[in-house]
Amino acid sequence: MSRLIVISNRVSRPNKAGNQGGLAVALSQALRESRGIWVGWSGEVTDNFTGHIGFNEDDGVKTATIDLEEQDVDEYYNGYANKTLWPLFHFRIDLAEYARDFEGGYNRVNERFADTASPLIEPEDVIWVHDYHMIPLGQMLRDRGHRNRMGFFLHIPWPPTRLLVSLPHHSKLVNTLFAYDVVGFHTEEWLESFRHYVEREMGGTVDGDFVTVGDRTIQAVACPIGINAQEFADAAGSDIAKDMHEKVRRSLQDRSMIVGVDRLDYSKGLEERFNGYARFLKDHPEHHRKVVLTQIAPPSRGEVESYQQIRATLDSLAGRINGEYSDVDWTPIRYVNQGYPRDRLAGIYRAAKIGLVTPLRDGMNLVAKEYVAAQDPDDPGVLILSRFAGAAMQLKDALLINPYSPEEMSDAISRALAMPLDERKRRWQAMMDSVEKQDISWWRQCFTGRLMAVRQENGTPAVEAEVTNG
Repeated sequence: MSRLIVISNRVSRPNKAGNQGGLAVALSQALRESRGIWVGWSGEVTDNFTGHIGFNEDDGVKTATIDLEEQDVDEYYNGYANKTLWPLFHFRIDLAEYARDFEGGYNRVNERFADTASPLIEPEDVIWVHDYHMIPLGQMLRDRGHRNRMGFFLHIPWPPTRLLVSLPHHSKLVNTLFAYDVVGFHTEEWLESFRHYVEREMGGTVDGDFVTVGDRTIQAVACPIGINAQEFADAAGSDIAKDMHEKVRRSLQDRSMIVGVDRLDYSKGLEERFNGYARFLKDHPEHHRKVVLTQIAPPSRGEVESYQQIRATLDSLAGRINGEYSDVDWTPIRYVNQGYPRDRLAGIYRAAKIGLVTPLRDGMNLVAKEYVAAQDPDDPGVLILSRFAGAAMQLKDALLINPYSPEEMSDAISRALAMPLDERKRRWQAMMDSVEKQDISWWRQCFTGRLMAVRQENGTPAVEAEVTNG
């Protein structure tokens, strides 16, 4: 078996608490099986970049990390990655900032990652690069002479061509993806947007999964990421989850709970969610004192101004709604700025009658799948899901809504609260079947199956004409 080299912005090291996310668990398993290495940023800042690699091994997973300079973090991470690419790829061109320093820092740090990874790579290794932080890395590794099979997976949406062309040097950036052999997206929609750009802006051709620009052909595929469904379902039945479930239910005093769990980010539609819930309270006074929205929103990217603004907006909005509707023994919104370990979170999910997952745009959104997996099969809750989340392509039995419409959200909450048990069970079972079938292992095999089938000729990316889908 070829050794796997995973390269991503951050490295997730296994820990005894078992609080790694699903992606980290899946990649760690693949790295153990192949004796591979996970390469990335340590999260630490150094005064002067030296190229020193910190090696560690935890629970059979080897990691290799580097420290970055403060300027690197400002320009590459806070700048180009999170002020330019993230908003643009989430269709928020109004928030995207374009600065030459950002682009220069992004390329410089990718060169540093290429220099770091290069001496670790052996001829038969298979390289898997992850996400928007590392788009040009494959080309930089090719420039250093590596002929290995190499894949890239984008964990966020791919924007429409009319938006992507607003990015300075957009064609140069996209062209670097053709250094990879396989490029993966979560959904057919994101894949189709990529194909459209290649045909319209680069004069490329598409033949099924094969996309060609000039003399370079890659496979571009849709592989929706999943969760470890069985593990999450088991976590929901654990003693810790049961204790959390009981704690939440006691605090609710027989009220119905609606739960939202999101990183504090403008793409998650939290302001729109609060407004939709406020519309529900206005439309349905008969539900006053009978329902509570619990929004869990751990802060993120606090150095970026737009994230500071969304936190201030939500603080104000939650206060206004609570001030208008609450009573001495009822607060309609519980707004919590902290995260919870997976087993405790599973208990919270199971205690909720409704899972409210309403991003304005999301590559996938695994909270939707986690909510489904955590439900009691004999009395499942109802998932209300944004049409603009990648997960909506799979979880068609959720109540799908336009998150920009407060009326739609209000109607969906009312319908979910009144939904009979047999309908709840039927919808939940259909979604659970999908979550179990296309789980995190299926996703990994879907992508790596393609990548392992690649052949190499003279250092130029090439693909077999016949491959199977993992």
